[in-house]
Parts: sequence; C-alpha cells; structure tokens
Amino acid sequence: MAALNGALENGQTEKAASVPLPHPIRNLEVQFTKIFINNEWHESKSGKKFPTFNPTTAEKICEIEEGDKPDIDKAVEAAKTAFQSGSVWRQMDAASRGRLLNKLADLIERDREVLATLETLDTGKPFLQAFFVDLEGCIKTLRYYAGWADKIQGKNIPVDENYVCFTRHEPVGVCGAITPWNFPLLMLIWKMAPALCCGNTLVVKPAEQTPLTSLHLGSLVKEAGFPPGVLNIVPGYGPTAGAALSMHPKVDKIAFTGSTEVGKLIKEAASKSNLKRVTLELGGKNPCIVCADADLDLAVDCAHQGVFFNQGQCCTAASRVFVEEQIYPEFVKRSVEYAKKRLVGDPFDFQTEQGPQIDQQQFDKILDLIESGKKEGAKLECGGLAMGDCGLFIKPTIFSEVTDNMRIAKEEIFGPVQPITKFKSLEEVIQRANNTEYGLTAAVFTKNLDRALTLASALQSGTVWINCYNSFFAQAPFGGFKMSGNGRELGEYALSEYTEVKTVTIKVSQYTC
Repeated sequence: MAALNGALENGQTEKAASVPLPHPIRNLEVQFTKIFINNEWHESKSGKKFPTFNPTTAEKICEIEEGDKPDIDKAVEAAKTAFQSGSVWRQMDAASRGRLLNKLADLIERDREVLATLETLDTGKPFLQAFFVDLEGCIKTLRYYAGWADKIQGKNIPVDENYVCFTRHEPVGVCGAITPWNFPLLMLIWKMAPALCCGNTLVVKPAEQTPLTSLHLGSLVKEAGFPPGVLNIVPGYGPTAGAALSMHPKVDKIAFTGSTEVGKLIKEAASKSNLKRVTLELGGKNPCIVCADADLDLAVDCAHQGVFFNQGQCCTAASRVFVEEQIYPEFVKRSVEYAKKRLVGDPFDFQTEQGPQIDQQQFDKILDLIESGKKEGAKLECGGLAMGDCGLFIKPTIFSEVTDNMRIAKEEIFGPVQPITKFKSLEEVIQRANNTEYGLTAAVFTKNLDRALTLASALQSGTVWINCYNSFFAQAPFGGFKMSGNGRELGEYALSEYTEVKTVTIKVSQYTC
C-alpha cells in the first residue's frame, strides 16, 4: 500500500510492517474538550470556547474551552506546587518517574487507534501516517526517556587539596511547552518526555487548530498515576494563552515548535519577565542535494517523500532540491511521474497518501507561492492547482528551472510544492545551499563517501541525512542553526535543556597520621 510504504520510510518504523493494519474509529465521539489542571477538567475562567475544524470536510468537530491568562496562571500555580520541595513529584525516586513514563507509553499503545483517529480528524493527515509514524514516535520517545530517568548524574571533579567537588544535575522547574499543529501529539511528547524525566513540571499550550490529542493525553496522564499538577494543558490562542505562558514570571523554561516569526515573539516575551530559558525549533528551507553518482531511484523517492510527506507541512521539508546537471532532466522526469501518481483525498482511506492542508490561511499562502513561481519564470511541471469541491486539497506541484532569487526558492512554503534546480560543482552547491537564513536540515545523495562527508561538514544545518530523508530516532538530537532555532530536542542532548548544573564544594579537615 503506497500510503503505508511512505509512512514506514519516513517514520523508520520497521516493526510496523509486521503489525496488522489498524482500524480508524468511525463516528468517534470526542471526550475531552476542557482545560486540564491538577489532574482535573475545568471550564475556562472567561466562559469562552473556540471551535476546532476537520480540514477534510471544513465541518466543525467540537467546541474547546478557550484558556487565557487567568487559566495559565492557575496552571502555572499547580505546576509550581507540584514542583516545590516536599511535593510528591520532588520526593519521588527517579526510577519511579521512569515507570510512570513507561506506563503512559503503555496507555498510548492501548489507545493508539483512538489517538490516530483524533489526529487525522484534527489535522487531515492520513490515518496510517498518524498511526505508524506519529504514534510510534510518541511511544518510542517516552520509552527512551523512561530509561534515562534514573541515569541523570553529575561528575566528581578533582580540585585543590582538602576539597571535594562534585556537580548535581537538577530540574529547571516549571516548564512551558507551546506546540504546533502539524505534529500535535508527537511534538508534545518530544518536550514532555525529557522534561518530566528530569523531574520538571509542565504547562502545555497546544496549537488552537489541533488540541484534541493533547487533551486526550491529559486523561492518560491521570490514569497512569502522575501526581496532580505535573502536567497541565491549557488550550487557547497564541496571542492570549501562548503569550501569557511565555511571559509568566513563574515559568522557568519555554520550549516552542513553530514558525520563526512566532519564535522571535516568544523569545522577546520570555526575556521581559525572568530571563527564562528558551528552546526554539523553527522553520527551514532545507537543501536536498542529489549528485550525479547517486542511486537515482532512491534519490527521487526520498526527495519526493521528503517534500510531500504530511502534505508538505514539515519544518524539515526538502523544499530546495539541487540536482547535478548531468542527471537533472531524468530526475525531473521521474519526480513528475511520482507526483502525478500521488493519491490525494480522504485521509481515512488507506490508499490516500496526501490529505488537505490545515486551514484556509495556509491553503491560500501555498497557492499564492505557487502563483509567484509561475510569474517569476519557473516551469510548472505538474499540479499548481487546488482540487475538489470541499476541503483544503492542493495537487502535488513540481517546478523545474527554478532559480535562487524566486520566492519558492527562498520562502518556507509548508505545502506540497517541490522546486527543483540544477548545479554544476560541489563548491557551487555548498555556497547556494548555505545561502539562506535557515539551517534546520539538509540531505545528500551520493555513493562517494568523501563527497558525502565533505558536504556533511560544509552544510550549515543541525541535521544532515546521507542517502535517506526524515530519518528520526529518539536517541539522536534534533534542532537548527541560524534562524531555525536554538537548543536541541531528543537524545541525551535534550536533557541539558531541562536541567540546571549545581556545583557542590566541600572543604575537608586535614588529618596527620
């Protein structure tokens, strides 16, 4: 099945191939729509609600309690109480925190079909992708950090005579997480798992477009036995709830995934309150370099999945494809064949590879950028239009003869658009690939190890994939250079984002024998 194969390639979920196909839950009734604080469900202080929509049909799914500053204040107080000395969470031994994270992973496994259905309803992504990529990533990340919980330790440092010196790695405190709409649950787990593993408490503001899976997770956290206040979830809008969380003086750290534009606002807001720590995973305009000696079938397939996966709504999207001139015509030809075969439609249909864009604003932005490509002289090879009478569907679109000054070559499209350009030399492609304000990911396709390592060293990107794309592992850190963000998520590196290093120095008495 094409949709399943694409999900497996992007999600690196080898065991999924042997798992029976899951079943989406038709006519699923949404259970959790309120604010989650102290392991209890609350209505908003203002009494306001906001709708969440199904982008496939444009129909309203349900109404969600709209959190604002008073609700954020309440959630932060709950998190602060749970973190304070003497609380159950602070007194809990590290191994027990690990067991809770593993219990939560078990419950996600149990509710996997429910969560995948909710994610598809709210985002429009294909159900098989939600099940085999997003949910698999959540489970693996939780289990990885469950294993770290009792292994976070400092160092014994040799210093001057008559002194003993060592370090402790202690939790930062109350952390805030502001999560995006493209991978709602997965990006929450990327932040939640290391934060709780280290002993912090957390307040989450999910994207207003996609709150359903985050709220369902709240119910699982309570069921797993996490103490009240350890995880709190306040749905709402960015300029209100998100801003209140970013500026809150009792929040010690903010983690955000989203656009570079909003990331700047969050960092500015955070600096005005208490100089809280900030980690940002932001936008990208990621180069995918295909050398003449590459395995062409592999390169075409990976570049295709790299840009069209999740409707193109990925910060890691391969949205600048550089192809060495000797193979350029053949690469374009094969890429067009792939795009024309891509199945767009109902995300609950197992044959579907591409669903709708998330909302009207994003839909209009993508079509505007497509029009700019046509006007600026790029050659439209296929697609370039909306499709269907309802929903927010866009045909897979490919442009060739793209030059670096075009908007589609400079701006983050965040949609199913593949701009393909050509290059002559290694020196040229390095310079052009790095000529961007972003630096999130890059990919290289070549059979020459020296060339691969030369490019990996020269490219200004937080991640460089060689002969693969979107290969994520819980053990490997992820984050960006330049305007693509600060800090790292995943792997051991993420632990340093959620811990403070304390030095303890003891003067010991001198004894003579």
